[in-house]
Formats: sequence, structure tokens, C-alpha cells
Amino acid sequence: MTSVLYDAPGPGAKRRNVLYTVGFVVLLGLGCWWALRLMADKGQLDWALWEPFTQAQAWTTYLLPGLGNTLKAAALAMVIALPLGALLGIARLSDHRWVRGPAGVVVEFFRAIPVLLLMLFANQFYSVSTDLSSDMRPLYAVVTGLVLYNASVLAEVVRAGILSLPKGQTEAAKAIGLRKGQTMTSILLPQSVTAMLPALVSQLVVIVKDTALGGALLAFPELLNARGTLAANYANVIPSFIVVALIFIVLNLILTSFASWLERRLRRAKRSSGAVLHAEQAGAEEPVAEPGVTTKEGP
Repeated sequence: MTSVLYDAPGPGAKRRNVLYTVGFVVLLGLGCWWALRLMADKGQLDWALWEPFTQAQAWTTYLLPGLGNTLKAAALAMVIALPLGALLGIARLSDHRWVRGPAGVVVEFFRAIPVLLLMLFANQFYSVSTDLSSDMRPLYAVVTGLVLYNASVLAEVVRAGILSLPKGQTEAAKAIGLRKGQTMTSILLPQSVTAMLPALVSQLVVIVKDTALGGALLAFPELLNARGTLAANYANVIPSFIVVALIFIVLNLILTSFASWLERRLRRAKRSSGAVLHAEQAGAEEPVAEPGVTTKEGP
């Protein structure tokens, strides 16, 4: 039995796949056992190191405020980077060279610079050129770096999503007299959202994770930075890293689950909005011969 994309595995291939799966699970179990055994030998599994996470003080004083700052910086960066990236992506598809050229330079420039360097430059810029307090400056620097880098990446995602549509969509819009702006906003962008959604969500996950860069070098009090203060007070470095990693995993799972739900909803909406030609409408346009009657065209 074959498929369009690949040949279905036979009995031998199925047995090999089962063996590979069992081998991988065994190796994964051995790796986890080795890590736990090593942590136990070093005393990292002692209850005294994990007990602080069962108390409210560790969460209300350190982890939850840090999580709040992480979400604040990520949310601000998303809200600004998404429309800015869409605008730059559309500008790169403009028919006017004076619009397309500068947009391409901006996208390629900021996409080539590491986001950490952008954060450091923004922090120095705000410290020299503005009157921001030392408490607010790290937040502004982190958000600025995330916006500049991720807006440039999202611009390429938007441009690729629009170019992936069949050219017939644009030609049909021109045939009914729509302008370029109307074609983009009414036809191309709504259809390309579903194709762009996985890449968009991946970049939003990157935004959430990259907030930790500000905590590492700019003293921004986000989740990872708060973990350092907690570990210094409770002397539980490895357990605190594990707990913070689990929090980031949960955040990203929530974000990707929401995106998957939204993608399914958009696909169902597209399928349900298709026009259906009823039998009465079809019969009104072309006459149907009665049974048993043969029609013949005259000369």
C-alpha cells in the first residue's frame, strides 16, 4: 500500500520502528536515571532544597513578581512587533521602490544584529539620551531590543505568507477593480493568516524566552533574574533552575495550544464560508432535458 508522499512501511519496517522506539525510550529512561542519581549523590534532591517551593513566600516574593515582569515585557513586545512586522512585510511587497527599498534595508539590518546587542545598545541609549529612571530603563531596553529584532523576523514571515498564495488571487482582485491596498487587506492578508500562524507562534515563543536575556545582563527583574535572588537566599541553584524551566515550558505550551486552537477555528471558518451552488440556481442557468425527450439543434 502506497501513499502520495511515501511508501507505507511493510512488516519488517514496522518491526524496526518498534525496536527503535523501545530503544529510544530505554535510553531516555537511563539518561533520566543517571541525572537523578548524580543529583542525589550531590545532595540536590534533599527536601530542604525543594521545600521553599511549597511555601508562599518563595512565590510571592520572588517567582510571581519575576513572572509578571516577564509577561509584561513579552506582551509589550508582541503588541508592538506584530503590527510593525506586518507593516514592514507589506512594505517590502510594494510596487514603489522608494517604499520597498528602505523597508528591506531596515528588515535586513535589524534581523542581522543579535537581540542581546540591541538590548545593550538600547539600554545605553536610554541612559544617555533620556531621563528614564534606573528602575524603568531595563524594561524599555528589553522591549526595544525584542521589538526591533522580532519585527524584522515577522516581516519576513508576513512577506513569505503573502507570496505563498496563488497569483490568481491578485489577478482576480484586479479583474474586479480592486486597488492594491484593498487587495492586500481584504483578500491576501486574511487568507495568508492561516499559513503564517505556525511561524508567528514560534516567533512569539522566542519573544517570551528572550526576555531572560535582559535579566541576565541588564538586571531586569524578570523570572530568571528573580530565580537568582531566590537561589542566593535558599542555596538551591539546581532546583530553582528546574522550577523556572518548568514555568517557561508551561507558558510556551499555553501559547502554542492557543495558537493550535485558533488555527483549527480559522480553518473551520474558511470551510464553512464557502459558497454553495444550489440545484435551483444551477437549473435556472441551463435548461435540463426531460427524461425520454431528445433535443436536437437546428441547422
